[in-house]
Amino acid sequence: MEIREIEPLVLYEKEADARWASYSVLVRVTTSDGRVAYGEAVPTIRIPAVVGAVRQVAKAFIGRDPHSILSAYYEWYRQDFFLARSFESASALSAIDMALWDLKARELGAPLHELLGGALRDRVRVYANGWYGGCVEAQCFAERAKAVASMGYTALKFDPFGKYFDQIDERGLREAEERVKAVREAVGDDVDILIEHHGRFDANAAIAIAKRLEPYNPYFMEEPVHHEDLEAYRKYRAATPLRIAMGERLISPKEALEYLQEGLVDVIQPDACNIGGVTGSLKVVALAEAFSVEVSYHNAYGPIQFAVEVQLSAVTPTLYRLESFYDFWPQWKRDLIGDPFKLVDSSVEVPKRPGIGVEVNEKVIERYRAEPAPIQPTEEPVWVVRGTWR
Repeated sequence: MEIREIEPLVLYEKEADARWASYSVLVRVTTSDGRVAYGEAVPTIRIPAVVGAVRQVAKAFIGRDPHSILSAYYEWYRQDFFLARSFESASALSAIDMALWDLKARELGAPLHELLGGALRDRVRVYANGWYGGCVEAQCFAERAKAVASMGYTALKFDPFGKYFDQIDERGLREAEERVKAVREAVGDDVDILIEHHGRFDANAAIAIAKRLEPYNPYFMEEPVHHEDLEAYRKYRAATPLRIAMGERLISPKEALEYLQEGLVDVIQPDACNIGGVTGSLKVVALAEAFSVEVSYHNAYGPIQFAVEVQLSAVTPTLYRLESFYDFWPQWKRDLIGDPFKLVDSSVEVPKRPGIGVEVNEKVIERYRAEPAPIQPTEEPVWVVRGTWR
């Protein structure tokens, strides 16, 4: 048996609370004997570039034994001189790696977590994201947060900073505080609130934010400063006791090591869609355990990623929670895998079916399949929850 075809598939529906949530980029791997498995890449503002990278990376995998996952992984590491600096290449490799792990586990008749050493937990705790589309006023955040908590979520994440970027003035600080205070009062002290900064502030602004929001006891502050600004992370760490979460933009375990070694992260957030799939995620998990850092996989794009990271979360010793947009996606994304994940006590069950535990509905793929096209930049960036920059 050998890998016969690797095909990128763009899926699109225009109605969603965030523009990136309208897309999924799947990668279908087919073997010479007709076996099929799927991975998922990142649907950023550079979708055509990601699709092109999948087609290029595929050339190093076609004709290879699909069982030899590490051999193929390191062959691309050898081939691509700029892998450690190319998000597109890393995402393509990640998607193919996911599919190969799924394929191998299916062939062995075991869920993926069994191949990774066996589950540490039967259910994975999750936190909610994507629930506050269209919210600007504090009251809107409060009402939505209360509704999310009533669904059974005991942790939720949101971005209260509107259109501010780099700096933030007194008005911005006041508005952010009002939103966070309203959410805290709406959900009470037994629900974790997680503050998303989207990596867009300089150190001084982030520190001012931390001082204003500290009284509301956020569990963590996610990407409080620009991802690549290590000096800003050092300055932030020295100025506030609040926990730092980051990692969704990491594209190699060695990059993760920089932040871990300096103690700049308390909750690391690898994304299987760009950290190297299952193979790369396991490397970051091992590093996190060595540094006594919690893991909370970044999980925003689509159902294949969600299924893979549920399996990974099952075998992660220092797991905090898995991020979940699941209940706030457009319905077609859940239908793509048969909508199997049901929230109970802020957790989802780890599937025990072979592979990543879900079956892909090819009819949904055909219904929503689209040509890769660049996303047009607008004042409200592609990465925000829609309607929060008004």
